[in-house]
Amino acid sequence: MSQFSPTAVVAEDEAALRGELVEQLDRLWPELSIVGEAADGLEALRLLDQHQPDILFLDIEMPGATGLDVARQVGSRCHVVFVTAYDQYAVAAFDQGAVDYLLKPLAGARLFTAITRLKARLGQGQPPAPLGGVLEQLSARPVPSAGRAPLRWINASVGQTLRLITVDEVMFFQSDNKYTRLALKDGEALIRKPLKELIDELDPQQFWQIHRSTLVNVNAVASVSRDFRGRMQIKLKHGSEMLLVAESCAHLFRQM
Repeated sequence: MSQFSPTAVVAEDEAALRGELVEQLDRLWPELSIVGEAADGLEALRLLDQHQPDILFLDIEMPGATGLDVARQVGSRCHVVFVTAYDQYAVAAFDQGAVDYLLKPLAGARLFTAITRLKARLGQGQPPAPLGGVLEQLSARPVPSAGRAPLRWINASVGQTLRLITVDEVMFFQSDNKYTRLALKDGEALIRKPLKELIDELDPQQFWQIHRSTLVNVNAVASVSRDFRGRMQIKLKHGSEMLLVAESCAHLFRQM
């Protein structure tokens, strides 16, 4: 491994996130050379064999071959930094070993920590951390019935800017013609994904459908009341907008 000009491959199927990671690496670690970018697991394996990089930034959930499949083939060939949307469970697995990780959406502080550790390991000539224990725990992690983790972050348009937004930031989703509107504490954003797809991808314990056109984050609800017509409505913790609750969905709030 080269101490002064290490090489890396970035494997991430989301183009926007992959581009952001490469950009941040270039800014925080200009000596690092990105020798390849992969959008799926099979391409990651090909680039790994072709370039034999010092470091592999590896998304856990990818088409073709998952990040776990790729990691099993890595062995001790290079240092691996996992990129994951699995938060608490994954962090618990990583913290038991010497394997670094990045959570989606990317946080500069977490990336800086991973870079600092990688520089130290490369500088001291340390071998890559064994992946067996982490892979075993991640393979055994609880998976939702749909087979994938609930959606945790979204690429959304805010004016002319594409922004990475965690679902926790969203107070509610609402259908708006060809788009779905995301109401945030600091404004709003738009995505093209229809509400019916979001219903299947979001955590049903966190997002409730209160109307055919509205999904609300229950953590953003301040109070529930009825207007002078007897219609149930929701007041949010932030903002003045009131959300109408369909009578067919009123039962959701009897437990609150």
